Amino acid sequence: MLREMKEKLSREIEQLSYELNVTLPQAIATAVEMGDLRENSEYKAALERQQFVQARLGQLHQRMQQVTQLANHEAPADRVGLGSRVKVRDLGTDEVEEFMVVLAELMDIDAGHISLGSPLGRALADRRVGDEVQLRLPTITRRLVVLELITVHDAGASA
Repeated sequence: MLREMKEKLSREIEQLSYELNVTLPQAIATAVEMGDLRENSEYKAALERQQFVQARLGQLHQRMQQVTQLANHEAPADRVGLGSRVKVRDLGTDEVEEFMVVLAELMDIDAGHISLGSPLGRALADRRVGDEVQLRLPTITRRLVVLELITVHDAGASA
């Protein structure tokens, strides 16, 4: 999962770096050739885009560093953490649900992917099989019990 995230960030960094170093300088040079820069909308647009790309690159490099740090920290071996698959039962409805804890950028609730930063992810973080969890939502409070847990360590051992 972390490798997938690093690849996604690397692709976006590569695309934006190309735009910053090749495409935008060409657009600015073309706009400068048009003359009066005070009233040149192409020039202003290119400069604004350049500032945006520089800011986005800064964010991406920071996120890449965070992902690298995550990779260097062990996920818990016996508790819900990043990369865990967890099965829970809603004690109110007796409904059973299964989730995978992922990075925020990979979150897809329809696929059962939740992030540690989501309300459900925060409620489940560091829980073990048998633990009861209260999930406070704006309209209701759900009570869940952890039925099964497969951590990244377990998944790696069976692969």
